[in-house]
Amino acid sequence: MRINFFNETKEKTKEYEKLIKNVFKNFNNKKEFNIIFVSKEEIQKINREYRKIDKVTDVISFALCDDKDIIQTDELGDIFICVDRAIEQADEYGHSVTREMAFLAVHGYLHLCGYDHMTPEDEKIMFEKQDEILNKAGITR
Repeated sequence: MRINFFNETKEKTKEYEKLIKNVFKNFNNKKEFNIIFVSKEEIQKINREYRKIDKVTDVISFALCDDKDIIQTDELGDIFICVDRAIEQADEYGHSVTREMAFLAVHGYLHLCGYDHMTPEDEKIMFEKQDEILNKAGITR
């Protein structure tokens, strides 16, 4: 697995990059995706432009292919993570920023792979997969 990181914030993200690489280190595939760390302003702009929701969010994924059954490329897409929102949410949810960053990266990755949570059934499948990946990486609540 190859992850390309881009930091478009003033925050230091090397520790987050190291964490995320560690979460995905046991994935034995040739898949590749990008993680772009962005500000609240930038993620709100992206959310407004592409989802028609004019508010700050934590993570947005753009898959090159939206159907998990027909993904035939090694390039999966882009994951945008709002660093400030991740830090706020960690505090709100009462867990570490480490856990929140890992969760957002895994959540975004699963969206790139075609998973979603639009129905209760799909949500159950996706969230079980998230927990499985995070638990294997030793990231718990």
